[in-house]
Amino acid sequence: MQSAPITKYRPFPPVSLPQRQWPSRTLTRAPIWCSVDLRDGNQALAQPMSVEEKLEYFEMLVKIGFKEIEVGFPSASQIEFDFCRRLIEENRIPDDVAIQVLCQCREELITRTLEALRGAKHAIFHLYNSTSPAQRKYVFGATPAEIKQIAVQGTKWVKQHSASLVAAGTRLRFEYSPESFTSTELPFALEVCEAVTDVWQPTPENRIILNLPATVEYATPNVHADQIEWMCTHLTRRPLTLVSLHTHNDRGTGIAATELGMLAGADRVEGTLFGNGERTGNLDIVTVALNLYTHGIHPALDFSNINEIREVYERTTRLEVPPRQPYAGELVFTAFSGSHQDAIKKSWAARDARDPHAPWDVLYIPVDPADIGRSYRAIIRINAQSGKGGVAYVLEHEFGYTLPKLMHKEIGKIINDVADAKGTELQPAEVHEVFRQEYLERSTPIALRHFKTTERDSDVRCEAALVVDGVAHQLAGTGNGPIDAFARALATTALPKFEVLSYSEHSLGKGSEARAVSYIQIKTERGQTLFGAGIDTNIELASIKAIVSALNRALAKR
Repeated sequence: MQSAPITKYRPFPPVSLPQRQWPSRTLTRAPIWCSVDLRDGNQALAQPMSVEEKLEYFEMLVKIGFKEIEVGFPSASQIEFDFCRRLIEENRIPDDVAIQVLCQCREELITRTLEALRGAKHAIFHLYNSTSPAQRKYVFGATPAEIKQIAVQGTKWVKQHSASLVAAGTRLRFEYSPESFTSTELPFALEVCEAVTDVWQPTPENRIILNLPATVEYATPNVHADQIEWMCTHLTRRPLTLVSLHTHNDRGTGIAATELGMLAGADRVEGTLFGNGERTGNLDIVTVALNLYTHGIHPALDFSNINEIREVYERTTRLEVPPRQPYAGELVFTAFSGSHQDAIKKSWAARDARDPHAPWDVLYIPVDPADIGRSYRAIIRINAQSGKGGVAYVLEHEFGYTLPKLMHKEIGKIINDVADAKGTELQPAEVHEVFRQEYLERSTPIALRHFKTTERDSDVRCEAALVVDGVAHQLAGTGNGPIDAFARALATTALPKFEVLSYSEHSLGKGSEARAVSYIQIKTERGQTLFGAGIDTNIELASIKAIVSALNRALAKR
């Protein structure tokens, strides 16, 4: 890096827009969406999709709900041309979907592209040429007037050569992009767009699409919004124009630039699923659409099965959705932090699941995972950073154990120690196994061999057979219930004296196969408090097992 002062780079010039309106606006509706996965996204792949893969991807985009899909650059290669022809000839395009094709301002390329569209019911011809000062200087060696003439002449050729296509029944719409719009002087970008519109002569029924791309992202999102609002307020035929956005993500703010550009007046958005595209990628349509959804605005796209969409995307593009990618990433609905887990658990429990229209208010999770086909299973995962609430959540939602609140801290510490020693995340089955070994399967030094009770008036008498350090013991005791009777019987032995502090139980499972699980907290004569747990088809025996569990744990800690 260059040391200060930095002379190699310079700040992007702001837009003079003292009466800007976009900061005070609120989004209230979804834009017109156009997927460019099959062109812009596909050309960014190390291994472009085959025709069969593109067909599968196209069908997925239609199923999601896209009504405008850029399918390729037919004049660029035979595979692009053939794909467009297959879509048309095999009648794969629904009547309410327009295919879009991209083309440069050269006559032979325009005629080739129109040839690819023969027989299409509804198509958008997307014409572009570069307009920025750097492009004019380094690439074309052309003056502004010559650059504008390229755009004008290209538009004339499209209008001229498409006449027979339109006469044959194709509804042809026109889109023009001043490529590198955001690094073009605004007055010149407007001049070119106006000149193109003069030639095309849009109508209220067939508006022109002026696509204003951030081909390379150079400025902050607020500057992009100013540029879009400036254009929207200076276009002389704004009612006859659909202003379209096409942002890239070079500065990592493509989504923000798009959202602010929509506030600035844009009607339409081009992008790709999960942001695939050149360099750092295009706009991620999934994120923008679901951002709208979480504000109560239906995006007019269906992402209710995001996992299936992700699977097709990863298989056909050979790319992976990062684990922290909004909404679709593997870990976006996962909390490892203990305080986060506790907040999620409590706010989730407070939801009224009977009312699907109740406002969503689960902490740290901005959208209900079920709305996009994600599972609740992975919301809380366990590692050394996890807390008591997260462990309790996993044991309850995965295995049915509703632990007493006072027990959360105890089991949380045990699981954290195991995760810390292992150095990796613990899977739910591993958490369950630690719980079983710590509480349910302890049989040393005390093993319960037999237990029964009989009632005498208001008292309960118990008889128990135990093995303690390999020595058999026959015990008996009387109390006001099975637990009290067993505690009194144990008090006649050399085992640690204790008192029962709390007791709770619940069923585990349903029907005839249901078992009871009991949790008992004891306090030993040394002042040590700890829990035990027991499971049995007999609730009485489950509680006795819980006492033995607690005593074994107390003796182990000695």
